[in-house]
Amino acid sequence: MVKLTKTLITVFFILLKLDNEVVPVSEQGFALATQRRNNHQSQAPELPRDFLGISLPEQPNKYYFIIRGQGIVLEADSSIQTIMEKLQSYKSRVALYFEGFQYQLGDFQLRVGKVTTTHSDNLRGIIMEVEYLPLSSMDKSRQVMEDFVDIWQEAISKRSLPGHFMHLEPNFVEFGLSDHYSSQHTAVQYATVTAQLIATQSVQAARN
Repeated sequence: MVKLTKTLITVFFILLKLDNEVVPVSEQGFALATQRRNNHQSQAPELPRDFLGISLPEQPNKYYFIIRGQGIVLEADSSIQTIMEKLQSYKSRVALYFEGFQYQLGDFQLRVGKVTTTHSDNLRGIIMEVEYLPLSSMDKSRQVMEDFVDIWQEAISKRSLPGHFMHLEPNFVEFGLSDHYSSQHTAVQYATVTAQLIATQSVQAARN
């Protein structure tokens, strides 16, 4: 079975509103902007500096928020995106599309696709997502998943393809997630991949 699939991930950063002034916050300017905000709103709760918003094709009516630094994953109705646009508290920094095809090989379901940004077709990476359908327990399915990935890596290594696959496995316990796999686990995995892609691009840009 082959099916087109698309996942959208948006990285948001905070806009601090000081009276009629809107201050975009970067990592370097965060302390200063926080201090200025506290002078205006001494009792205001601390807001996350940035977070990821994720839309999954298998959950079209849901939207997921990931705050990696605090180990938070939230599931909301997809209409939350409209609410955020109206509030204008955060602004999109970059949006990544994970677009490709879904295959089923026996008990395994694979999604393989390319990673691009919204305004460019330049390839940022290739992602492969593997799911073992008979089991929802990550602990019980770990060995068979590792065996599958080893076979895949061996097959790929014989083709002399540029680049290499990296196996990224988040610590789901940090996000308060159980052993029973869910869409929130998928959202955390995509957030981890996105962070790795952004970090890799930053290193390459610094070298150039």
